[in-house]
Amino acid sequence: MSRRLRTVIKAKDKNSMCYWATVRNPLRVALNYIVVAICRILPSLALKRWLLRRIGVKIGKNVAFGLESTVDIFYPELIEIGDNTIIGYNTVILAHEFLRDELRIGEVKIGKNVTIGANCTILPGVAIGDNSIIAAHSLVNSDVPPNVLAGGVPAKVIRELMK
Repeated sequence: MSRRLRTVIKAKDKNSMCYWATVRNPLRVALNYIVVAICRILPSLALKRWLLRRIGVKIGKNVAFGLESTVDIFYPELIEIGDNTIIGYNTVILAHEFLRDELRIGEVKIGKNVTIGANCTILPGVAIGDNSIIAAHSLVNSDVPPNVLAGGVPAKVIRELMK
């Protein structure tokens, strides 16, 4: 399935990143950055969840963010993570992508009981189904169905998991 993205900026004479302040309040982005930077090194899982919810990330119960994991600073409100999910060390979850000609955004929905390995990148506009596992160092650029092990660059289903 293709990603669900919408174009926010169509660049004219400069690349799309040059226009970012026209769609996001720079003070809000700065606040988001500070919160995300603190959460990257914060050992308390409960405090991480509390702080990330304050900037708009929708986080279920008992979600665990590994050290150095990062959520989108421009559009954190487009990220939703289900109960009992683990986000591995140094994983990045993006809800935006600056391309030369445009800025695109898309919701990221991560289901319940998902395990995302270390050093993964989740791109905007994708959904990861309940009970799935994403192998370390994977690039998730399309939807992952429920109850599967997926991995690679780009991530592909490796096998179905027992229910």
